[in-house]
Amino acid sequence: MIVSLPAEEIADSSSFHSVFQRVFGFPDFYGQNMNAWVDCMTYLDDSDAGMTSITVAKGDLLILRIDDAFDFRHRCPDQYDALVECAAFVNYRRVATGEPPVLALLLVGWADSPNRAVEHRQSSHAPEPRVD
Repeated sequence: MIVSLPAEEIADSSSFHSVFQRVFGFPDFYGQNMNAWVDCMTYLDDSDAGMTSITVAKGDLLILRIDDAFDFRHRCPDQYDALVECAAFVNYRRVATGEPPVLALLLVGWADSPNRAVEHRQSSHAPEPRVD
């Protein structure tokens, strides 16, 4: 299943959480922070948990599509970084308990030009990719 995130509606932490709560149907008690986000997204394959209105079958991945991810990264670097790190943590948490990963990010429009990937590595101080 692919769910498109309207990242153009995100401007700060508050709007990040509002958009996710609306798109994924997080419960009313959603805490509007990244710990609560991880908790909700961890249960994407458990419709009985009531943490999201969007669910996938056990063993399936939900693909979160972010159009113009490069723009989102530059407009909202803190929210972008939190999204990437916490999506990885959702899967780490699941794998640590013997469950399969449940969330993948599809970053569309990231490398419209060859210089964008290099520019990102330089601006984010990300390590150079390792080639074995």
